[in-house]
Amino acid sequence: MDFLPDPIRTILAFVLVLGVLIFIHELGHYLAARWRGVHVERFAVGFGRAIASWEDKRGCQWRVGWIPLGGYVKMHGQETPGDVPPEVRARWRQGETFHDKPVRDRAIVVAAGPIANFALAAVLFGLLYGTIGEPRSTAAVGTVRENSAAARAGLQPGDRFVALDGTAVSRFEEVQRFIQQRPGQPVEITVMREGAEQVLRATPEASGTIGVLGVGAGPAEFVRLDPFTALWKGTVQTVDVAWQTLAALGQMLTGARGADDLGGPLGIGKIAGDAAKLGLPSLISFMAVLSVN
Repeated sequence: MDFLPDPIRTILAFVLVLGVLIFIHELGHYLAARWRGVHVERFAVGFGRAIASWEDKRGCQWRVGWIPLGGYVKMHGQETPGDVPPEVRARWRQGETFHDKPVRDRAIVVAAGPIANFALAAVLFGLLYGTIGEPRSTAAVGTVRENSAAARAGLQPGDRFVALDGTAVSRFEEVQRFIQQRPGQPVEITVMREGAEQVLRATPEASGTIGVLGVGAGPAEFVRLDPFTALWKGTVQTVDVAWQTLAALGQMLTGARGADDLGGPLGIGKIAGDAAKLGLPSLISFMAVLSVN
C-alpha cells in the first residue's frame, strides 16, 4: 500500500484491520451459537445503512453496514422472556432461544468471540513465523558509539562477536550479560571481520555497577519455522502480548504509567496506516496485536 496517498492508505488499512477483527470476533459467537443449538437471526458487520444484505437457508440475515466501527450477532430469544410481549414469545422457536439454554451453553457462546480473537492472533503470528520467519538476534555489531570503550578497542559496525574471554557467544544478549558483569575489567574480544577472526581488547566503562561497551545490536535474522512450530510460537507470542497488555493496564490503575498509550478509532487508524506503509507483514503483526487487545 506504500504507493497510495497517506489518507487513502490509512482509510483502507483501518477498514481492513477492523473489518477482519470484527468479523472473526462475531464469527466466534455465531459458530458457538450454532454448535450449542441457538438460532442466529442476524450477523452484522458495520453499523448504519446496509450496503449489502442477504438471508441464508437457515433464516439468518447477513448484513454489511457502511460504518466499519463494530458488529453484532443477534441471537434468537436473546431478550429475557419478561422483556418481550407474549405475542413475540409465541413466535420463538422452541429450544433454539438463547435463554432456553443452560448457563454452560450461554457462557460458551459469550466467550467464543474473545476466544476467536486470541485464536486469530495466534494464527497471524504463526503465519508470519512460517513465511517471513522468526526474528532472532545475532551477535553482530550494528553501531559503535564514538569515544566509547568499543571504539577505543577498534570494534566496527559489521563485526560479529565470536567469543569473550574465550567464552563463545552467538547472540547479542549474551554479549550484554557478559559485559554488564565486568565494569572496569579488561575483556578479550574475538570478532569475525570480513571472514577472518580478530582479537581485540576492551575495558567496559562503568555505568553505576554495570559495564558498558558502547555498541548497538545489528539487525535480527529471520528463520522460517515449520507449520506446527510456527503455530506454537504464534500461540506463545499471543500469550506474551496478552500478559504485556494486562501488565500495562495494571500499571495505569496503580499510577505507575500514564494513560497516553490508550487510543480510540482515530489512533487505530493512524497506526494501521503507518503499518501498511511499512508493508504487509507489519500490517499483519499490528492486526494480531490489536486482536489480542
